[in-house]
Amino acid sequence: MRPLHLSLAVLVAAVWGVNFVVIDVGLDHFPPLLFSALRFLAAAVPAVFLVGRPQVRWRWIVAVGLVLGVGKFGLLFTGMHLGMPAGLSSLVLQVQAVFTALIAVAALGERLGRTRLLGMALALAGIAVAAVDEGTSGTLPGFALVVAAAAVWGVSNVITRKAAPPDALRFMVWVSTVPVLPLLLLSLLFEGPEADAAALRSLDWSGAGAILFVAWVSTVLGFGAWGFLLRTYDASAVAPFTLLVPVFGMSSAALVLGEGVSPLRWGAAVLLVSGVGVTALAGRAGRRRADRAGTPPPPSPAARNRPPADTSASRTPSTASRPSPTR
Repeated sequence: MRPLHLSLAVLVAAVWGVNFVVIDVGLDHFPPLLFSALRFLAAAVPAVFLVGRPQVRWRWIVAVGLVLGVGKFGLLFTGMHLGMPAGLSSLVLQVQAVFTALIAVAALGERLGRTRLLGMALALAGIAVAAVDEGTSGTLPGFALVVAAAAVWGVSNVITRKAAPPDALRFMVWVSTVPVLPLLLLSLLFEGPEADAAALRSLDWSGAGAILFVAWVSTVLGFGAWGFLLRTYDASAVAPFTLLVPVFGMSSAALVLGEGVSPLRWGAAVLLVSGVGVTALAGRAGRRRADRAGTPPPPSPAARNRPPADTSASRTPSTASRPSPTR
């Protein structure tokens, strides 16, 4: 990886880690569901008018929008609102890699080798240690909601894999249009119109800045840069940089919010980050070994969803020799 692109990958991980601190600041100004709705509204408008039409079927846009936008972020913001620390949230949320692997086994027929099982066991041990630490110093309901957010994120990851969007930024912008109205309705129902109106009336530069950072810097620019890296390099070279997210999240929370990091929390961090790394990298290593052994990989979701090609083209040499257009 070129030094400039290496720096970009670290920068994206830093932005996504600091994002948890910004979420904590935003939750001081808005009820959690309203804040999440405003975040997606700012991420979608005006970007949705600039990126072009989505390149996947609408059902995938709606499915990921509801699961990721309403489910994951609704649970995450509510859990942090109930007292889950920003730094610990950035750490615990990484267990989504374990949930993604488990759900992929059930939904996509993927297999788990011994190394991945070991990694998942390490990550789950880290979650258990973090739960013990949070139970002695914080709120278990908030902790449980963030773990649930990680599980829902795993579902979203599998749906996104099935959708196989060719452009991550465009996909994320269109996904951001879906959860706005459901989150607003849930906010009116559970948080109340009075609380929402009071938050909007008292909007200041700090609250507006939190919305814009979470929407534009973390979502639009973050996913845009990440999508560029994934188009330029193998996923196995890019994905490990996500392990830096809790490092930046916990350190920025300690510096900005004064969150302490207990020995138990350090132990949980080591176990969880190690486990997530082993789980993620072992799966990619297994796929590379299968490729070297000559085992044909299963067709991608995009290929499975593509209509059959016109076989008559193969009988016309001049047509068959043309390179297929790229999207």
